[in-house]
This record gives sequence, structure tokens and C-alpha cells, in this order.
Amino acid sequence: MNEQIELLRQRDQFYARARRSVPAARRFTEWSLSYWGLTEWERSADVSLCVSELATNAVVHGAPPGRGFLLRLRHGAALVRVEVHDSGTGVPALAHPTLDEGGRGLLLVSALSDKWGVGERNPGKIVWCEFALT
Repeated sequence: MNEQIELLRQRDQFYARARRSVPAARRFTEWSLSYWGLTEWERSADVSLCVSELATNAVVHGAPPGRGFLLRLRHGAALVRVEVHDSGTGVPALAHPTLDEGGRGLLLVSALSDKWGVGERNPGKIVWCEFALT
């Protein structure tokens, strides 16, 4: 994350490693964007979709059994940042999707967000993406 950017607002929510957590994370994101007055922002649907993709990756690949993941949303003067924290091993990377399997999640995140990446966490990792407000 760019340390010069002052992040004005932050919302955190923890979710279990369960499929029902993905739509719950999306609803939490939509509520947060609404609370911050970003409902009419043209990129709000992109943010929600990226949250769904990152939450799905955390449920399927990132969070070990018996664990969960943290969704952190940050809103600053210039951007909205999404972070998904999990305690799993491995580093996500862009892959070539197949027709019958997954693999499109990070491609969507890469295409819709302005920046995305993976940060270290002990244990695990933080997968993040950012959206400029301009």
C-alpha cells in the first residue's frame, strides 16, 4: 500500500471458512460503500465483484480448515482498498483459466482494479486490490 495515502475510514469483518461467507462479504462491502456515500460511484459494482472473488479464493484455497479470513475495507480521499487476510500457505498468482475449472478470479481482480498484490502476514498472506476514486 502507498504509505503517503491517508486512509480515512476502515471496516473489518471476520468470516468463517464457509461458502455462505462469500455473499456475506459482498453484502458487507455493499453496505460499507453505501455508508461511505459511494453507492452511486461507477466502480462500486467492481469493488463488490472483486470482494467476491478474493473471498472465494480465501474459502477455497487460503483459509485452512477450522480457520477463517478477515475482510478489511479502507476508504481514503483518493481510493478504496480491499484486503483479504488469511492464514493459508501459498501465494496466489494469475493463471490461465480453463473452461471447466476456476482460475478466472484473479484475472477479474487484475482487470477491474487499478492495482492488486499479495503481502506477507504471519501466518499467511494478505491479498489486496485498490480502486482510484477519480
